Formats: sequence, C-alpha cells, structure tokens
Amino acid sequence: MKTTSFAHQLTARAALPRLSVGMTESVNIGFLGPLSGRVESWGLPGLNGCRIWEDGLNKAGGVLVGGRRYPIRIHSYDCGYNPDRALEGAVELVQKHNVKLMLMLGGDTFAPVQDLLMRNKVLTSTLLPTDLSPDTPYLIAPSEAHPIQNVTGVTWLAENRPELKTVALCSQMDLLGLPTQAVYRAAFKAAGKKILREVQYDARSMDPGPVVDPMLESGADILCWCSSYTPMVHAMTEYAYAKGFKGQIISCTMDGYGKLVERTSEEFMEGVLFQFPDFDDPLLREKAFFFNQPHTFYEEYNRRFPGTWSAVSWEYVAILDIWHSAVEKAGSVESPSVLAAMKQLGHVTHAFGHAEWWGEEIFGISNALVGDWPVVTIQEGRARIAGFGSIPGWLAQHSNLLKAEMAALGQLWHQRLESAAPGNEASARAVLG
Repeated sequence: MKTTSFAHQLTARAALPRLSVGMTESVNIGFLGPLSGRVESWGLPGLNGCRIWEDGLNKAGGVLVGGRRYPIRIHSYDCGYNPDRALEGAVELVQKHNVKLMLMLGGDTFAPVQDLLMRNKVLTSTLLPTDLSPDTPYLIAPSEAHPIQNVTGVTWLAENRPELKTVALCSQMDLLGLPTQAVYRAAFKAAGKKILREVQYDARSMDPGPVVDPMLESGADILCWCSSYTPMVHAMTEYAYAKGFKGQIISCTMDGYGKLVERTSEEFMEGVLFQFPDFDDPLLREKAFFFNQPHTFYEEYNRRFPGTWSAVSWEYVAILDIWHSAVEKAGSVESPSVLAAMKQLGHVTHAFGHAEWWGEEIFGISNALVGDWPVVTIQEGRARIAGFGSIPGWLAQHSNLLKAEMAALGQLWHQRLESAAPGNEASARAVLG
C-alpha cells in the first residue's frame, strides 16, 4: 500500500468502523507455522524474516496507532504442520497473548483453527488462497497466491521452450499438493501441453523412486514436482539426475538449490524453473516493491540467518508490511478496521507491484491479492528472474478451466467444506474418486 497524505488518512478513517484499541504495552502478532519437520523451510525462514521486520520497526519507534506508538512483539508457536498442534498453538496465541494478527502457512493446519480464529475475529493470513471461503471473513492471502502463481511459469515455458510438448507431474495428497496439481493441470492444458502421467503420493513419503520412475517411463519432456516439500524436491531431483534425465524440470519451489547444483551438476540444473527469486536479483531493482531496497533485506537476512533463505523468507514480511500500512491508516489494530483499510484505502502494492483483490469465483470471497509474479530459472548455478507473468491476465482467459480442474480434485471451497464435515472420513485419495 502506498502512503497517502495525512489529510486523506483522516478523511478515510472517518468512513471506517471505529473500534476501541484496547492496547496493552505492545501490539502482539502470532506466528503459527512449521518451525521444524518436513515443512520447516516454509515456516522457520519466514519467522526469521519477521524478526528482521520486528527489530527494524521497533527501532523506528513501533507502530503508530491513534497518535501513539507501540512496540511490536511477535510470538511464535511451532505446529510442525500438525493439525492438532496448530489448534494448541492458536489457543495459546489468542488467549495468552491476544494477538491482533495471526501469520500462518495454512493448508491442513488452518482447518482445525478456523472456527476459533474467525469466532474471535482474529485477522489471519495464509499463503494458500485455497483456504479461503465465505466462512473465513477475517482470513486473507495478501502475499502469495499459492498455487495460482505457478501458471506464470508454465506460460513462460510454453513461450520460450515451445519444443517441449509433454509433461509428467506429481503431487502429495494434502491441502498443499492437491490444489497445486489442479493448477498445473489447468496451466499445462491452457498451454497446449499433453499430460502423459500424474502420480499422487503420501505426503509423508521420502522415497523418490516410486514417484519418479513412472514419470520417467512416460517419456515426458517436462517433469513437474508441483508443490512437493523441500526434502522431496531434493530427493526427486537427485534421483532424476542419477537416472540420466535430460529434459526440463519445473517446480513451485527450489529451496536450497545451491546444494542441488553441488550434488548433481551445474549443467543438469541449468534452466530448472521455479517461482521464487533471490532478493539480490537485478530485476527486482526495477519493480515497485514493498521493501525500498529488497537486496538490503536479502543481505541482512543472510548475515543473520546464513544458509536458510527459502521461498517464504520474505513472504510473511510482505504481509506484515501491508498490515502495518493498514493499521496506521485505520488508526486501529482491530480486525474489522484493519481489513476495511486494506480493502478500501489507496493503491495496494503486492510484493511485485500492483495487485487486486480476487477470489470470489473460486473461493467464494475476494480476499486474495493477485498481480504479477516472477518466473525464475537457474542460470550458471544461480537463481535469476527470467521474466514476470500476470496472474490476473491468465485468470481472465482461463478461470473456467482452473475452476474445472479444482472441482475435479475436490478443491473448490464448498467441496472442501463438505469433505471436512463431521462424520465424513474421506481421505484425500477418496476425494479424488
């Protein structure tokens, strides 16, 4: 969000609901995410980034609310991507710390906390817009449009590598993997690519052979790892290398790609495509950005937390930045006022430039920000942005196709609510028919 004039802020605040701040000494924020376990790379690096943001804001005097400044305090809880632990953490963060914003990865860990957070009107963020539904009015996805941003990578690949005609893809059977499989299905079909093989596997699996072998046997030009977790991405990539695969690899994330370059070869990893850049990328200097100097954040992050940069190191910070701007415009930390400020005030700047609120057609509520998204390829051993693609532009042409593929895998909001209803013991495989 761009900063507006003080007079504009006063005028806008008058139109927003006025709720008592009810401040204690600090404004508390909750971080409920996987800080250990197989999904750690999508949680802990995000908390690391938040610590940099927290320290910087507090050194500048804290958050300005109604003419007074208050320090920010981020309270974390490691749920390890376990639904039961997520509920325990949500109870602690809400009841003990009275958090005004809850940062989450989402997916399987959001479902058990939904009622608690929405009933208490806790503004909650997710990196997965597929968590959204009409029953989640205080849930927002203002940072990552996972997995919809992956359409930009497929579109770029179709335009720049037209000789690649066929694809085999795989996904784990959970609320991170299944929506991604649907999105990649839609993206490849929209691009005119033929899907030769799809493999679904248990999210707890660490054995790449049963997953990659049938993909290789299909003879596909492209192997797509969808949103597999980092340990499995590494295992499958190394397995494909050992088996002599010479084609194109595409994946939502490629965290720790440097280790893969070392374990395979620079030649093998050349051109591997994913969706998350390093922040020292030269092309980020040319984008309107929520950080004034993204490369400075990247340097500070690597100084304080060396070797841990991942796809989410900046994403939770992007949410905090948008929240901070909305709080100061609303003059309140209460969810209705902050959410109204996000929706009603000024120009919204997403991580990579202009963005718009979207989602009602697929999720039943327009609480996701979508805009441009980078396409990243490995070039001479380094991740480099190859271009930017427009998510809204793709949706304008192919939203019906996306909706059909989401429906086929049971991932539309009403389907997910039905499958989660009491007494329904359907597994992910059962949902798939």
